[in-house]
Amino acid sequence: MTETNSPSLFKFLDFSLRLCSVPFTVAALWLTVTNRQDNPDYGNLEFHNLSGLKYLVCISAIAAVYAFLAAAVSCFRWFIVRAWVFFVSDQIVAYLMVASGAAVGEILYIAYNGDREVSWSEACSSYGKFCNNMKMALIFQALGFACFFPLAIISAFRAFSVFPPPLISSQ
Repeated sequence: MTETNSPSLFKFLDFSLRLCSVPFTVAALWLTVTNRQDNPDYGNLEFHNLSGLKYLVCISAIAAVYAFLAAAVSCFRWFIVRAWVFFVSDQIVAYLMVASGAAVGEILYIAYNGDREVSWSEACSSYGKFCNNMKMALIFQALGFACFFPLAIISAFRAFSVFPPPLISSQ
């Protein structure tokens, strides 16, 4: 890879990863919002009954909109100069996606295994469809994060490559 091809390769990779993350985050959002199951013994279960799922919906929406807008804006040369904006934004979105994925992972763990110490029984035997849809939403959220992780690295490289390396003292 030559020095002249490197910026265009990074730009293409950046643009592609941003666009690839949109369908994953939208799929996680859609699966979560439309997920509901009624059980005659325990009642109706919907995403808004669990705060962790509401958090996933919010973060998925933020990530999808941000990725789409950032992909569109990255096409303009004048905005590329503001590499620190992408660096900060990519870091924030990536960390929020990790947190929302962890929240849903914890919900799924308790839903499948329960917690005997606090008298919570497992719920997935009664709400199997709901749990399966949440697993799929978590997988899509993880795939969306898999796009944002390299984006965070690329934007960090762009932001910090404009500075010279630190000088090594001869003493």
